[in-house]
Amino acid sequence: MTRIPEEDRNIMEKAIYLPMVLIVLNRDLTVVENSPFKLKKPYLELIEETMKSIQTELAEVKRYMKKNNLRVMETKRDEAFTMYMFLYKGYEEAHNYFNPRIRNKVQELMEFYFLKQYLSR
Repeated sequence: MTRIPEEDRNIMEKAIYLPMVLIVLNRDLTVVENSPFKLKKPYLELIEETMKSIQTELAEVKRYMKKNNLRVMETKRDEAFTMYMFLYKGYEEAHNYFNPRIRNKVQELMEFYFLKQYLSR
């Protein structure tokens, strides 16, 4: 049983997922730049704007975590699972995440942010 409220746990999970989304988008940016697309600019702009939006949200997450004395650290990784230590106001909790679940969540977040960028235009 976790002592961390759901809202804070969700923020702590964003601190895990959002940097991963940025890594994927950064790699994709390089691929698009080096691709033979005839019109690269729309793809590059979409990826760059999405990255800016994610960076802004990640900065908010980090501020909230610092203000509320929350930390997340990766402690162990193997081919199937990644373990994180959640430090919540003096309490420590180990959380184990199935790697395909992490990948699916990162993909879900990418879709969310792409649609958010597309719909905000």
